Amino acid sequence: MISIIIPVLNEAANIEKLLKHLSENSSGKNEIEIIVVDGGSSDDTFEIVNTMSGRAQSRPLCLQIINSERGRAKQMNKGAQVASGDILYFLHADSFPPKNFDKYIFSEVKNGNPAGCFRMKFDSDHWWLKLAGWLTQFRWRACRGGDQSQFITKKLFDEIGGFDETYTIYEDNILINELYKRKKFVVIQQQITTSARLYRQKGVWNLQYHFWTIYVKRWLGADADELYSYYLKHIKQNHSSKISEQNIPKQVADN
Repeated sequence: MISIIIPVLNEAANIEKLLKHLSENSSGKNEIEIIVVDGGSSDDTFEIVNTMSGRAQSRPLCLQIINSERGRAKQMNKGAQVASGDILYFLHADSFPPKNFDKYIFSEVKNGNPAGCFRMKFDSDHWWLKLAGWLTQFRWRACRGGDQSQFITKKLFDEIGGFDETYTIYEDNILINELYKRKKFVVIQQQITTSARLYRQKGVWNLQYHFWTIYVKRWLGADADELYSYYLKHIKQNHSSKISEQNIPKQVADN
């Protein structure tokens, strides 16, 4: 079984579309459970998913929603704790995997690749975002980020110790760093489509500058608190969905 874990915070506008997409684009040949982990939404996110879960309990796909402390690392770890699958697939609420995504993930695991992601494209025609998406086909570490989604075997995830909850932001990248150290990472060449909504709201060059700054700060040794302080000052706004504590700065090739 593959367990899809989706951390959410105030995603009422998007979550139904994503869940329908997952149902319509899975191969139908593998058992899948979807675990939506709510970090305390103040909108209708929980109610929407809870209603949908009552209609999606038949194999090969089932759905549930659970509550967690706020913070994406905490939410994803909570989802992993209750997951039944031997493969975990961490997915953002505004990222839409390709057709037969489960087939591609299972194939890589069977071929001896215990972790990886899809290459990515943004839902934008901006030339820089198109280039950033194109770069994700390569295995370069600088081209990785959470919006490309992350599959990993439960065994390897437990071995690493899960997501580092000291990081309020950047936790996807910390896990990816551990995988690159172990040389256990593959890029599936089918494309996941992710929203460029934060780029549209903040401005492409303004936001990209701050993402690069956070990447460089971490490379120079900045700790979790320093990264989060910079994020609060330059990126966070009092909006739901992508502009919230739920969202992680990415570097060159990610949102």
